[in-house]
Amino acid sequence: MNLGTIGIWSLAFTHGDRGEAREAAAELEDLGYGTLWLGGSPGGNPSGDLATAADVLDATDRVTVATGCVSIWEQPAARLAAAYHALPAHQRARLLVGLGVSHAECIDRYRRPYAALVGYLDELDAASPPLPASARIVGAHGPRMTRLGAARTLGVHPYLVDVGHTVRARSDLDTTSLLATEQTVILSTDPEAARHQARTMLAPYLGLANYREAWLRIGFEPHDLAHGGSDRLIDALFAHGTPEEIAARITKHTAAGADHIALQVVTAHRTLFARTAWRELAAALC
Repeated sequence: MNLGTIGIWSLAFTHGDRGEAREAAAELEDLGYGTLWLGGSPGGNPSGDLATAADVLDATDRVTVATGCVSIWEQPAARLAAAYHALPAHQRARLLVGLGVSHAECIDRYRRPYAALVGYLDELDAASPPLPASARIVGAHGPRMTRLGAARTLGVHPYLVDVGHTVRARSDLDTTSLLATEQTVILSTDPEAARHQARTMLAPYLGLANYREAWLRIGFEPHDLAHGGSDRLIDALFAHGTPEEIAARITKHTAAGADHIALQVVTAHRTLFARTAWRELAAALC
């Protein structure tokens, strides 16, 4: 499955207007992006039934469409496999099903996430017909989940990470596994305004243990996670500046071993399609 080097990650596909989602998807394909990531909220992805993916696939001809990510707690494996195989073969060929374990703060029955994901992958393999490993990817941050993604899926899709994480993740993967890194973006040449916008977006994630542990693991200190996040944390997780400066950050990720970068443009609300920003970025990146 060809994801291309640059994709777009957006909550608007799953939370915004379905008609505009189709229009935006077609435009993004024309702009040259390789993959459209249907973003899910921390508590789960409302497109777990793949209905949104089917709409976006129907509106496009070439791009890969990926879910980022379906919560394993919200969508039974057998139902997900059935939804996948209900799509026509030519659409399945462009669909990548991202899977995630979500967060203890969001899921009442959250227990032993690694074992739960192993069991979920086993159920996908046992479904009739199975959802193939080549059509799924894992949202992973730690080395153990990353190695599981390499062994049982196409690869991993880390979210809200820095270039240092890309280096570490690449070292935990074999050479054939896909590393599709999300990069959050703010098109602003005013650093303080960009950091303020970043802190607003980051606030819900700072309360999630999985993310806090991931950031501490890659070298940040507890004080970096306090008071909305230090400038050091913000500047590492968010690429802000001109399209050309964003492109320079992408180059660092690819040099560190990322195969694909999914750009998430920060918007004021999850239902907004950042179409102007996507066009500006395409001119520099696609």
